[in-house]
Amino acid sequence: MGRLCSRIALRLKGKHKADYSPHVDMGDHIVVVHADKIAVTGNKLDDKMYHHHTGRMGGLKSIALGKLLKEHPERAIQFAVKGMLPKTTLGRQMFRKLHVFAGDKHPHTAQQPKPLEL
Repeated sequence: MGRLCSRIALRLKGKHKADYSPHVDMGDHIVVVHADKIAVTGNKLDDKMYHHHTGRMGGLKSIALGKLLKEHPERAIQFAVKGMLPKTTLGRQMFRKLHVFAGDKHPHTAQQPKPLEL
């Protein structure tokens, strides 16, 4: 999962292009299908935790990677890629160009996406 997400983040930033500029959003739109077939090694399914806070007192929510992959497999890729992008408005613009789907069906067939060999 990590190698896939780092390649996706590189494409979203536009670093693969010859005219790359860090202050300009030059990346491509990325459509990821079959997110439910993600594989991780070691004990990450049980040990890796994702946390978020609701804003209320005692509102820290945690979910393990194994449970996240069962319920929402696309979110695991989204969390990993979002952590690799800049934490600025430019990074949020880049993240909007990522589209992740658990199965093989997606609404972007009209844009004729090309498969990316990693």
